[in-house]
Amino acid sequence: MEKLKIAGGYPLKGTVRISGAKNSAVALIPATILAESPVTIEGLPDISDVEILKDLLEEIGGKVELSDDFDMTVDPSTMISMPLPNGKVKKLRASYYLMGAMLGRFKKAVIGLPGGCHLGPRPIDQHIKGFEALGAQVTNEQGAIYLRADELRGARIYLDVVSVGATINIMLAAVRAKGRTIIENAAKEPEIIDVATLLTNMGAKIKGAGTDVIRIDGVDSLHGCRHTIIPDRIEAGTYMILGAAVGEGVLIDNVIPQHLESLIAKLREMGVKIETSDDRVFVNGSDKLKSVDIKTLVYPGFPTDLQQPFTTLLTKAEGSSVVTDTIYGARFKHIDELRRMNANIKVEGRSAIISGPVKLQGAKVKASDLRAGAALFIAGLMAEGITEVTGLEHIDRGYSQLVEKLNGLGATVWREALSKEEVEQLKNT
Repeated sequence: MEKLKIAGGYPLKGTVRISGAKNSAVALIPATILAESPVTIEGLPDISDVEILKDLLEEIGGKVELSDDFDMTVDPSTMISMPLPNGKVKKLRASYYLMGAMLGRFKKAVIGLPGGCHLGPRPIDQHIKGFEALGAQVTNEQGAIYLRADELRGARIYLDVVSVGATINIMLAAVRAKGRTIIENAAKEPEIIDVATLLTNMGAKIKGAGTDVIRIDGVDSLHGCRHTIIPDRIEAGTYMILGAAVGEGVLIDNVIPQHLESLIAKLREMGVKIETSDDRVFVNGSDKLKSVDIKTLVYPGFPTDLQQPFTTLLTKAEGSSVVTDTIYGARFKHIDELRRMNANIKVEGRSAIISGPVKLQGAKVKASDLRAGAALFIAGLMAEGITEVTGLEHIDRGYSQLVEKLNGLGATVWREALSKEEVEQLKNT
């Protein structure tokens, strides 16, 4: 177990290259199960979720090769419908994509319920409703979901809540079903378009990905292909926020600016200078930032995944800002930690009120989830003195080569092993 140590107060400048999208990767890799010949996905992020998925595909009999630059080739031809009730599947927050993919290919699956970050329950009722509409029987036995179908038939499915996970999962199950499936009130995130692009390259017939109605005509079989993953808009957004907080000109390379329009608009409203081109964004921080209010919404609204890092930036703005999270109520666990660092924030219901500007002070803090971790390493870079962040296993789920990328921008950041005493203390908190 390790901690991240950050010597704050250094201005950052230079170029940082964004990795492939975590939220795409965790769906693209399971999607390869649906093919009958090898699939290559180029540019995956170097994160723990990718390694776990590689192991899981091998566990069900697939042959998987992962190159040094994180291109993955999966040969799914020898896969079998093996149950995955326990073990590695429990470490994944997005293990449920294995359900749709295995159901689509084998007409049956047994998958342990999802793990990952603790953001409160991650309901999968919409996924189950979709699978049942396609003709599957779904039962929950001893913490695992059992799916069985004689055959899958296309259906019209209306999602009661806009869910990225359910939209992708139903898409995975429907591409090899008989007939036409229509998903209404579908999520519109870029990751859904990415998965639909991969499936289309594999021979699926999908129309309307990226809109709220997706139409899928089932096909008998899918074949291998090559696909390049989209860049991670949340990682890119995190570095943009970091550039706004402590940057003297940070160039973010390999990014699709259209995916971040809500963030770019808010940063400009604060007085941050931003220039965009086809696949790059240049951010120049400012000493005087204006306070702004944000409210998280489903895409293309302000992403809940950037709410926590953005809260850290707002401690530098003049006046009071309000951050409202309409998506995850439990996404305020980073605030107690920011308060230890001298932030002036109070929580009222689903909103956090941030008063600034304050100078953050280095402290020992703990990341309770992935994006709380991002909020804390940005706070460490803004603060005076040394900040120690524990809970790195969360950060490593979503930020590829973090220490190298930060140091490449001129930060002073390093990892240290935890002492026995510190490990004991962490177990007790």
